[in-house]
Amino acid sequence: MSRPPARPLPQLSVRIDLDGDERIGPGKIELLESIREHGSISAAGRAMDMSYKRAWDLVDEINRICRHPAVAPQTGGKNGGGAMLTPFGAGLVARYRRIERNAARAVRKELLALKTDIGRPRKS
Repeated sequence: MSRPPARPLPQLSVRIDLDGDERIGPGKIELLESIREHGSISAAGRAMDMSYKRAWDLVDEINRICRHPAVAPQTGGKNGGGAMLTPFGAGLVARYRRIERNAARAVRKELLALKTDIGRPRKS
């Protein structure tokens, strides 16, 4: 008789609430990483199954929230321009990922305990 597959460790998701309804979270950071990888907002949006308008609106929101541009247009090339992360944007991604790693490390024991509790059969 085979055992059921082990449940993976629950994952921590970090959302940073700034002022009011201004937030930086995993979706915005993933979009910035996708822009860095693909070199354009539209390609990044497509890679994330997101419309260009939604991707552009999120970039605009990130730039507004941070009061510094995280993404800058890139001109030229045979296919026209694109977009790239600014040094501020690259730093924002790096800092968010550090916060995420540090938070996950800080709660690892609790996540393991949660996994154990979730995996226990219910008492009747």
